[in-house]
Amino acid sequence: MEALRVRGLTAAAGGRRLLHGLDLEVPAGGAPGARTAVVGASGSGKSLTAAAVLGRLTRGVAATGSVRVGGHEVLGTPPQRRTPASRPSAVGQDPSRALHPLVAVGAQVAAPLQALGSSRRAARTEALELLAAVGLPDPRAAASARPAELSGGQRQRVCLAVALARPGPLLVADEPTTALDVVTQTRVVELLRERTGGPGQPALLFITHDLAVAAQLCGRVVVVEAGRVTETGAASDLLAGAASSAGRGLVAAARRAEAALPARPLVGASR
Repeated sequence: MEALRVRGLTAAAGGRRLLHGLDLEVPAGGAPGARTAVVGASGSGKSLTAAAVLGRLTRGVAATGSVRVGGHEVLGTPPQRRTPASRPSAVGQDPSRALHPLVAVGAQVAAPLQALGSSRRAARTEALELLAAVGLPDPRAAASARPAELSGGQRQRVCLAVALARPGPLLVADEPTTALDVVTQTRVVELLRERTGGPGQPALLFITHDLAVAAQLCGRVVVVEAGRVTETGAASDLLAGAASSAGRGLVAAARRAEAALPARPLVGASR
């Protein structure tokens, strides 16, 4: 079963069409393409697509078509009626908006675990394990801290731990590395590669404007422009010769980034 299947997705607001019959699929973890990137410039419709998958379309945006997560139709389904299997976990660009400023980090990671039936003690233990897994050097200290006491990179790792605490078929990462320095960006990409796409792991829908980052993480890339898919294929094929003008522009930008940061080679991932 595919982790995500989008067919004929349209979206409009204020009489303006924003998405034009968009098709997209992400195979389940363990299959080729289980880490898929949607790449496009600002305003291309990539984040709007992620919002439709997550059920977070803003008021005033009307959408039609089909969005199936884990085999369940989610477009138009009220959040309270969505089963856990149809609720993707999510990591966004701004961790300060995703985390409650007054609640300790450990409690925020433990909350979804308790919601799934873990005891308070078991959830705390598992939360510490997740904080360690995402690379926080002192998980106990991080668990006791409020978000403002951590760096931006550390907060983003906490958001990833929260997402991983919610088991499901799909993790949606919408521009999760944009606001990070290069070193932290590399670590977050490594964590996503380690924790998604494999057998028994959630598949990944990675939203980004940066083809260089997408090529490091995802084996398959979907290029969008003006609310339409312009090409789809292996990251290595796209880098070798993009067919669309949007794809060629993204490759050119990635090549410039590669020249500026030689330690970040443009190589495709295994899935």
